[in-house]
Amino acid sequence: MSNLSLAVRDSSTMLRRNLLHARRYPSLTLNLLLTPIMLLLLFVYIFGDTMSAGIGGGADRSAYIAYLVPGLLLMTIGSTTIGTAVSVSNDMTEGIIARFRTMAIHRGSVLVGHVIGSVLQSLISVVLVGAVGVAIGFRSTDATVLEWLAAFGLLTLFALALTWIAVGMGLVSPNAEAASNNAMPLIFLPLISSTFVPVDAMPGWFQPIAEYQPFTPAIETLRGLLLGTEIGHNGWLALAWCLGLAALGYRWSTAKFNQDPK
Repeated sequence: MSNLSLAVRDSSTMLRRNLLHARRYPSLTLNLLLTPIMLLLLFVYIFGDTMSAGIGGGADRSAYIAYLVPGLLLMTIGSTTIGTAVSVSNDMTEGIIARFRTMAIHRGSVLVGHVIGSVLQSLISVVLVGAVGVAIGFRSTDATVLEWLAAFGLLTLFALALTWIAVGMGLVSPNAEAASNNAMPLIFLPLISSTFVPVDAMPGWFQPIAEYQPFTPAIETLRGLLLGTEIGHNGWLALAWCLGLAALGYRWSTAKFNQDPK
């Protein structure tokens, strides 16, 4: 078999392994998935009318549902990838990676399996959170098929970028608890982005913090695709963030994984 065939075969095996782990031990994924769902229900039903009036939608929570859901879809990706960091850390500390190093398998297949498995889990989680959003009133009637495809592509690329970063965090963590703590910015950053309120409504000193981070341009781009709002330069910024983070995470993860164990 060629090197490419071996890589594809071994990566497929590692992907099945990670999906089996996710199916047999779903508690971590479900716990992380509950965070965006609970925030969605909390902000819609407790703060919805007030927040809608604050963003100029009148005292009607349906306007705030439309504003909120795109941000929480991206927050869902950040939450799900924390499980990736924990899973990678477990593999590194429990001895299975040392066993894999002695076997005749493609070296990079372990990371590829984690990454593809995590991206699939992230997209499934996005679908579930999106279904909850639709159930409580979210609608995107003006989006074309092309815009829906672009939105799905953005979500996939964003999931890929954050997954590679999470893999790197898992590789440098000494245990699962440390991996979970190291990956907390992936949940914290959406909280200080435009997920819940527009950047213009934030204090002046805080606006650069919210604006110049990866989540805000991605959220505004997704809103533009699904709701028809102005995208402006956010589309290019979101693409640049995704490609930059993916390249950084890939480089970081492969360099750390290929180091000889001490």
